[in-house]
Amino acid sequence: MARDRRHFSVTDVRRAQSDRLRVRRRWYVALMGTCVLLIVLAWNVVRLWSTTAAVVMSAVAAVLAPIAVIVANWSEDH
Repeated sequence: MARDRRHFSVTDVRRAQSDRLRVRRRWYVALMGTCVLLIVLAWNVVRLWSTTAAVVMSAVAAVLAPIAVIVANWSEDH
């Protein structure tokens, strides 16, 4: 029988700060990894077939980088 992994809260206490930081750090690493992957693929592979597609991929990567920083620094006050 599979265990139910949902978390039930008995009190109104928030999750620990380390847990919240861990989630933000994972999002940051995922977004920045996507950013680096897009840049590497755009200028080493895609540009051989379509320069326009490579430029679009680079533009998406340029937008993802600041979003990753905002996610990493987002506090609980917002």
